[in-house]
Amino acid sequence: FIGEILLSNSKQENIFSAENPFELYRKWKKEASLSEVNDPDAIALATVDRDGLPNVRMVLLRIIEDDGFVFFTNYKSAKGTEIEQSGKVAFVSHWKSIRRQIRVRGLIAKDETKLSEEYFNQRPLESRIGAWASKQSSEIKNRAFLTKKYKDYQKKFKNTLISRPPYWVGIKIVPSEYEFWEEGEFRLHKREYF
Repeated sequence: FIGEILLSNSKQENIFSAENPFELYRKWKKEASLSEVNDPDAIALATVDRDGLPNVRMVLLRIIEDDGFVFFTNYKSAKGTEIEQSGKVAFVSHWKSIRRQIRVRGLIAKDETKLSEEYFNQRPLESRIGAWASKQSSEIKNRAFLTKKYKDYQKKFKNTLISRPPYWVGIKIVPSEYEFWEEGEFRLHKREYF
């Protein structure tokens, strides 16, 4: 890896020490989980459209594997379409409470394992119904239309197993680069680049 020169302080623990970037990500996320008020799993995910114009939105990073990061989404949404077109994404995890962030860029792979099925079945009942009712990025008449669709699916799935919609999948981000960043005094920030 390439590292920025760090200001050394013999009393301070090396916050960048880990066997690999995935281990370091897990370590920082665990620290953030103790103090972040809302969703330490939240990442700002960036994609690009057909014209190369970027889009960014918050999603929840649910699984950190040994070779990639996984979030789940409606693959027919705007983000899903852009991911499929380019095959590339970037994201940032920002934890204000510990004054750290991690930037990641990489390639994506649609989950072709049982992971999506297993994760979908762990979601709360209401969220599973919502995955069927909401066609992300689609224009609707009004909120009442969406509420009615939700209630229709509630009736349809009453007393039955709710299957995963075919368009609701896990997206695995396989990183090509990372940047771990911690705020430093006098804006002399600390970074480690992999």
